[in-house]
Amino acid sequence: MIRVLIVDDQIMVREGFSVLLGAMPDIEVVGEAVNGREAVERVAALHPDVVLMDIRMPEMNGIDATREIVAADEDAKVLVLTTYDLDEYVYQALRAGASGFLLKDASARQLADGVRVVAAGEALLAPTVTKRLITEFARSAAGGPRPPATARIGELTERETEVLVLIAQGLSNAEIADHLVVAESTIKTHVSRVLVKLGLRDRTQAAVFAYEARLVRVGE
Repeated sequence: MIRVLIVDDQIMVREGFSVLLGAMPDIEVVGEAVNGREAVERVAALHPDVVLMDIRMPEMNGIDATREIVAADEDAKVLVLTTYDLDEYVYQALRAGASGFLLKDASARQLADGVRVVAAGEALLAPTVTKRLITEFARSAAGGPRPPATARIGELTERETEVLVLIAQGLSNAEIADHLVVAESTIKTHVSRVLVKLGLRDRTQAAVFAYEARLVRVGE
């Protein structure tokens, strides 16, 4: 069973998601929280497999809560929920360590599948929505200096850099393997090495890194 904690300040949202997820045979809702501060406390007490995290909440927002949760447990998996697909707060949450995000109008199947993907250790990267999100806020920094961390790009091999770019474009391991005409197991190895060399948690942070390093240009 995948154990889920739902964090949202609106009771109807919490109850709705709880009913939808509770109907799934492989998912169990183990608790709820009404704000970020309570979320941090509940995660420490319940150790859920996945945290469904709203962003805009009283007392402590979802970004700060995500940052605290991930700082306390680097293996924690936070799936951000948002009403808008171009929300700067979502971008900040991804940088804080969230494994991905879903829109609140997602279907029951999309919600459950998102939980399963994140629980399995993958990042939830919707090729269209996530790409628009990242490029929108990468655009604002397009003329400025690159972040210091991007200096680590030089540690990647040519093939690893190519894989990083394809990750940022929203391709799965299987799709990258098809594109490069290699085995999927080879791509998994490349992805793991990219994450280690760049000091990143998952594919979501890798995508953000690629845009910030300008390996992928706005509009590509």
